[in-house]
Amino acid sequence: MVKMIQVLGTSSDSGKSTLAMSLCYYFSGKGYRVAPFKAVNMSLNSISLKDSSEISRAQWLQAIAAGAEPSKYMNPFLIKPEGMGKSQIIVEGKSIGSMKIEEYYSYLKNNAEAIIKGAIDR
Repeated sequence: MVKMIQVLGTSSDSGKSTLAMSLCYYFSGKGYRVAPFKAVNMSLNSISLKDSSEISRAQWLQAIAAGAEPSKYMNPFLIKPEGMGKSQIIVEGKSIGSMKIEEYYSYLKNNAEAIIKGAIDR
């Protein structure tokens, strides 16, 4: 049975990513198979993986701390703000284009559950 730890915070820059990275490092050092996961991340700090997919740098660092190969499934939705009310939307490592918030919410409503569940299963 898979066990998960969820790190929650009420604001940006509260240390959630750093704490998650520390937990990944700690539990992998204890012999557990560990992988980070953040369903939706808003960040301009991203990194390209070996397969040319893109994830948040925070999940990439957490994967390294966990001793796991970074994967697009660790961060299935990445939002990169562009200004003027639009953001680039990265889904499973690939851009699906720029969207306004209303378009993004509509996309999430129709697709997020299946994509997030699929990413967790992987």
